[in-house]
Amino acid sequence: MSEWVYKKFVNAESTVKDGSAFLTGLLIGLNFPATVPFYVPVVSTFFAIVITKQLFGGLGYNVFNPALMARAFALITWPRAMTTWIEPTAKFIGVDANSTATPLGILKEEGLDKLIAVFGDTSHMYSQLFFGHRAGSLGETSILALLIGAAILIYKRYITWHIPVSFLGTAALLAWIFGGKVGMFTGDPCLHILSGGLILGAFFMATDYVTVPSVKAGQILFGVLCGALTMLIRLKGGFPEGVMFAILIMNCFTPIIDRNFKTKVFGAKKANTANGVK
Repeated sequence: MSEWVYKKFVNAESTVKDGSAFLTGLLIGLNFPATVPFYVPVVSTFFAIVITKQLFGGLGYNVFNPALMARAFALITWPRAMTTWIEPTAKFIGVDANSTATPLGILKEEGLDKLIAVFGDTSHMYSQLFFGHRAGSLGETSILALLIGAAILIYKRYITWHIPVSFLGTAALLAWIFGGKVGMFTGDPCLHILSGGLILGAFFMATDYVTVPSVKAGQILFGVLCGALTMLIRLKGGFPEGVMFAILIMNCFTPIIDRNFKTKVFGAKKANTANGVK
């Protein structure tokens, strides 16, 4: 709706049929808590579609990922609504909902022992995180569902492995090296991979065609730096999560990465020599 209204306002041809606005709206929904008031995603979607994308020239010209910009805008504008979580079971069985924290929030504020105590034991914690029985945004819960969707995207060749693998691999490595409380190489990489929006970000957000490098080597570097920034924010920053900030920061460097990882044009030198150009 935001894109259609904007195009009407500037008297331009509607581009709603290209599906990009629908996809942005879907990703915005996955990045928001289920309990936010209705007006929060509505206003945030307008910001994503009109401010982040259309004012920069429309599809293919935006610098930042629109869905993540919507989340950042909402987090700044309505921080309480965007950081209020409820126990998933309470809603499911119809009893009064109890506020709770996300696994990363508990880990950040109270430590690993408290997080394990919430789930009972480590193996149960992993299984609950994998299947989605925990508080979080719609796209942070079921890792199983996200991986099924990611497998479809890779199978259909909508995305490649370069950014997701380098993103997740770097985050896991740094979590293992620096994420422990009793010294280096004592962290829990599985916990960080399964928690928060890392899977959603790596497969569905950081692979946006427009805002990431187009060259494969550049995509690997992009993913590595996204993973490093994510873990830096998680382990040393004030926020328990870092995926959104990492991807948006790296969006700024996409043009630089592309310029320094240009694909070599084979035969160009030979053709110039044949034409008498030195």
